Amino acid sequence: MSESVSVRDRYLALVDEIVEITLKGKISSVEQVYQILLNGITAGTGEIFELALSDRLNSIQQQVDNEKDELKKAKATRSLRAIKTIQSQWQRVQEQNKATEATATAVKEITTASTEERLATFLRVTDPNSKYRLNLQQLQQLSKALQQFAQADSDLQQISEGIARGVASWQRLQNHLVSWMYEQNREALGFGGIPEESGPWATWAKQVQSELPHALLRTLATEQSAIEFARQYQVSLRDWVEITLILQYLQRGLVHWFDQQPYNVKAGSKLSISTYLTFAVIWSQLANGFSEDITYNNAASQVMLQILRLFSQAQYFPLYGGIFASFSGSYLRDTLNYLDEPLRRVEGTQEKARILTILGYSQRALGQYESSINFHQQALEIARHAGDRPCEIANLNHLSRTYVQEQRYAEAIDYSQRALIMSRQTGDRTGEAYALVNLGYSEVMQAQQQEQIEPETYEMPINYLQQGLKLSEQLGDVQSKALCLSSLGIAYLVIGDSQNAIKYLEEGFKTAQISGDLYLQGLNLANLGEANYNSANFARAIYTGCLGMYLLNQIASQEWRKVARLLTILQGQLGVEGFQNALQQNRPKIISVIGVDGYDYIPQLLEEYRGEM
Repeated sequence: MSESVSVRDRYLALVDEIVEITLKGKISSVEQVYQILLNGITAGTGEIFELALSDRLNSIQQQVDNEKDELKKAKATRSLRAIKTIQSQWQRVQEQNKATEATATAVKEITTASTEERLATFLRVTDPNSKYRLNLQQLQQLSKALQQFAQADSDLQQISEGIARGVASWQRLQNHLVSWMYEQNREALGFGGIPEESGPWATWAKQVQSELPHALLRTLATEQSAIEFARQYQVSLRDWVEITLILQYLQRGLVHWFDQQPYNVKAGSKLSISTYLTFAVIWSQLANGFSEDITYNNAASQVMLQILRLFSQAQYFPLYGGIFASFSGSYLRDTLNYLDEPLRRVEGTQEKARILTILGYSQRALGQYESSINFHQQALEIARHAGDRPCEIANLNHLSRTYVQEQRYAEAIDYSQRALIMSRQTGDRTGEAYALVNLGYSEVMQAQQQEQIEPETYEMPINYLQQGLKLSEQLGDVQSKALCLSSLGIAYLVIGDSQNAIKYLEEGFKTAQISGDLYLQGLNLANLGEANYNSANFARAIYTGCLGMYLLNQIASQEWRKVARLLTILQGQLGVEGFQNALQQNRPKIISVIGVDGYDYIPQLLEEYRGEM
């Protein structure tokens, strides 16, 4: 007790001393206060110092409040400012102490771990989800500290050297993080459709000097899977640590940059989402490629799950959309499937429920409806136990949508009604907008199946759709608005109102372009093909149908065949020459969306479809 009192008295004296020399003008910067505190406070006695500082703050505040003498009041006011400076610099000292403690803890955990567990321990102590994430300076300190414990060519030495190389590589990469976006006056941002010598991976590869990290970036630049890299190269622990740091800092740097572009429709959140998923998929592919090496397999899965955990906490996490942008060099296709296996090892958590939600949505886009339902049912159960109501409502909505695709309309209506009730009970307005559109959409499709032709049958379902659209506009939610417009367009297509169908589908396509959802873009274009065909606007039907067919094919959605069937019928009606002329007339507009290669691929797709007939 007496020792505690003496420490408290010492700290009261320290505070008084700093205030006194401040008033005398002997302290010219806050940095001096910081250094005095850093050297004057003994580790483990911070709480005692805080009590002493609080006592002085209260007593001087009382002087300021109660003193009548102007000179004494002025001095007390200056003293109070000095005390508040001490307070702010003490917070800096605390952060520094925590950072030092975090580095020391990291050193201890890595050096005391078994050889088999050292890489996993390194990944755990550098986890970006940690409260005190190690910065570059701390990583350099960690590298030097590990070197002191290391023997020649031991695993500790390799980890130490890998950290040093990774930090050095990132420092070279920093100035080139987004330079590739502005090369050759490129208009499109993102990872897809970029010539391999000027895309992100090639640009970054040029800055990396180490052989294996360079080889991985070149592999990705040439649109090859990270699986091939893992199977082709012998990777040392040193290489692995360097690759880990390079990819982690590239991913964090890109997300940070995209997050600063909220008003840029070409960037912003949709490319942050794409970045999280791109790097998660790369790590899951590395895990797949290193399936025979349990250490690297587990390590790659560990990094992937860290990324997904961070992603799941993002404000813009896409509970209602999963296909936002093409990954490096190509469209999504089935790359998200690689996330499934590592997720199976993780216990049911809020993060897992949210990632399973994306997987379910993506499987629906690919036409894998049974798999989609399975993912959403898992996510629904986990979200319910985790108390994540927005995620629970989202999966009820997704299940409704997927059951429509399965033509199980009674179940679709049931899930959308449950989503609507729960969203209104919990105040989830976004979930309510989706529930309204899903309920209306399900009832329209059920009425069509039952061959009900009376217009009044469709009035209530279309009213639900209109309510959903109005709510999505009020919320400013672009993704739900895109789905509402698309669903309204399909509803009017079902009841034979081509004019309204075209109106909503065209607006839906433009809105889906803003949200970045490729699946909705393809669906809107495909349905526009049918609506224009019904209106006998065959040239427009060919233009929109070909674009929709191409986009759906590029994301591996089975629905491209439905559009191909319509285009084949059109070709039969117009003749090969007439069809080709209409296609040629729309060539500039088609190229502006999918490029020359996409335009040239259209005849091949139609030929592929005819070969399957």
